[in-house]
Amino acid sequence: AARTLDEAVLRHALVADQRPAPTLDVPAIAAAQALANRRAAGQTAPHVAIDLVAAAATEALDSALMRERRSFVTLRGSDQARALRHIFFAERAALSQSKCYPVPKAALTSAVVVGGGNMGAAIAYALAGSGLLVTVVETDLAAQSRAEANVTRLIDQGAARAGIDPAALTARFTFQTGYADLPAADLAIEAAFENLDVKRGIFAALQAALPRTAILATNTSYLDVNELAQRIEAPDRFLGLHFFVPAHIMKLLEIVKGNQTSAATLGVAFALARRLNKMPVLAGVCDGFIGNRILTSYRQTADLLLLEGATPETVDGAMCGFGMAMGPYEVQDLSGLDIAYANRQRQDLRHRTDRRYIPIADHMVEDLKRLGRKTNAGWYDYDAAVKPSPSAAVLDCIIQASAKAGVVRKEIATETISELLLLAMIAESFDILAESIASRPADIDLVLVHGYGFPRWRGGPMHHADRLGLPNIAAQLESLAATDPLSWTVPTLLRQLVADGQSLNSLNA
Repeated sequence: AARTLDEAVLRHALVADQRPAPTLDVPAIAAAQALANRRAAGQTAPHVAIDLVAAAATEALDSALMRERRSFVTLRGSDQARALRHIFFAERAALSQSKCYPVPKAALTSAVVVGGGNMGAAIAYALAGSGLLVTVVETDLAAQSRAEANVTRLIDQGAARAGIDPAALTARFTFQTGYADLPAADLAIEAAFENLDVKRGIFAALQAALPRTAILATNTSYLDVNELAQRIEAPDRFLGLHFFVPAHIMKLLEIVKGNQTSAATLGVAFALARRLNKMPVLAGVCDGFIGNRILTSYRQTADLLLLEGATPETVDGAMCGFGMAMGPYEVQDLSGLDIAYANRQRQDLRHRTDRRYIPIADHMVEDLKRLGRKTNAGWYDYDAAVKPSPSAAVLDCIIQASAKAGVVRKEIATETISELLLLAMIAESFDILAESIASRPADIDLVLVHGYGFPRWRGGPMHHADRLGLPNIAAQLESLAATDPLSWTVPTLLRQLVADGQSLNSLNA
């Protein structure tokens, strides 16, 4: 259309903007920068955008537009932009993975959730919010009352936050004690205590009460899905659906494929993830699947740093400085030290010879009875406002453990702390890939970004590893393994990629 116009007409139309510049509002600019520091800590682009808006009050339009263009070009080529693009395309690949499995013959209409604690109630709330009729099963009347209270609290919060209709959502729930007269649900998810025998008992009751066509799913964080499947009739309908806390908010859903899980069952799982607006990542069976297996190595290395001279606050500070939403010890206090303790007891780390045992976390629970925020005492002390402060008792426990191990404590630089913890994540991720627990490096990145607070603008541990350079990572791990072979090894897959001159991203194709 412009080409059809006379050039003189065009030039006359392109007059300069004669409107007055806006008044510079210094307090508003400062408030915006402070908000960006809180909500986008470590990111460059938000601050550049704020500066450009502020420039509109002091610069001519032409120069401000040129400045905007230069900023865009610079940001587009930055590491942060590349990381964000990587996650963007990884998310789309994960969502499109449902195309690999059969489309469900019919949409789910009803579900049973066993366990109405914080996790079970949140799963039930998410299912009901997607339109399903949900029956919550508990063991006795007292537990049923607690489950009803937990769900009611979530409904009230949803009404206040998102304007949902509480009456309509409440009508989708039924609560009962025991398994008698369960409705013929399409799906059942257990969200009970992490105990193999407890979960086996639940599934025995469920398969006796529900149609053979009902899909059975476990929300276990660590237990062997294949072991649980052994006593399931038609085990092709059994899988893991690992939600993250809080289940109605966190986007990640690990879909755990057992040895006998059918493609049709996986098709239903991916359809459910889309319906719940979750980010689905397919995982194989191992202790902790993808995310919690990496978390275990991360925490093990953090405890090793405590033994050698760090403190909970220096470790957490280093990882928050890297961009993590919370440090490992803040997270443990939030979730409860007893949960990680129970997992360590199950793994019998105290008596294993294949990894270095660090007793600090066990002493915290067994001797100091510190379970986290729930007891106002965990890795930190908590006041009435639930604000953490360093604990003299915890520091004394750490120092005693160092002395008993014959370790001379030393100050550890912030950069060294974050570097070692990231190396632990990266090394474990290589083994997860080699064992086909994760299909692609990008899937690991999605798990850490959406489930564990890894900074999106760093692209996840696998993308970060590529940015650092695999030869550099291999050299660092070689050095660490030479001095502490129980804590560090060089993954075979890493050696292979370095020898072949390949990147992790080459495995995402």
